[in-house]
Amino acid sequence: MPRQVDHRQRRAQIADAVCALVSARGLEAVSLRDVAAQAGISMGRVQHYFRTKDEMLLFALEHVAQRDVAATLERLEEAPEPSCPRTLVRTVLGGLLDDGPRAQEAQRVNAAFTARAVVEPPLAAFLLRGYADLQQLLEQAVRRGIDEGTVDTGTDPALAAAEALALADGLRMQALLGHTTRDRAREVLTAHLDRLFTG
Repeated sequence: MPRQVDHRQRRAQIADAVCALVSARGLEAVSLRDVAAQAGISMGRVQHYFRTKDEMLLFALEHVAQRDVAATLERLEEAPEPSCPRTLVRTVLGGLLDDGPRAQEAQRVNAAFTARAVVEPPLAAFLLRGYADLQQLLEQAVRRGIDEGTVDTGTDPALAAAEALALADGLRMQALLGHTTRDRAREVLTAHLDRLFTG
């Protein structure tokens, strides 16, 4: 009897291989042949799941984004005050600066895809949806902080969310390039949040 193949798991296996290659050598190093070798499957099997390289790359980007969301939710569950607006903002943005191997891979993958998204509208559209979702989440947290008295009532939630997101995103890139350490980047983010959440 032929062995049943979990197609979702196989696609995830291919996406993991793409991410490993992108993290190690950049997007230019990703070929169907290299992805197949990294995943330990045939090139024909890769082509069975993805008709084009661009389709495979977009799926890999979606895959790493889902992994990031799952990791953030896990960190929130472990936080001492998961419903606290400051904790939510710190946990979500702090995830951009994590230094575990999986997190660093995700950061390098995101940086590589962001550079390519400048000239690839489908990738840009996906990344822009992610930024919009993050912005909305952060705005909601700031509004709750205002309601609860931990954020100054004169604060513009949209502007505060944009500032915090831009800071964390920039710190992530600086840490990747070695301009700053992840520890220092987290200190800078914490200092900013201390000023925002004064209550």
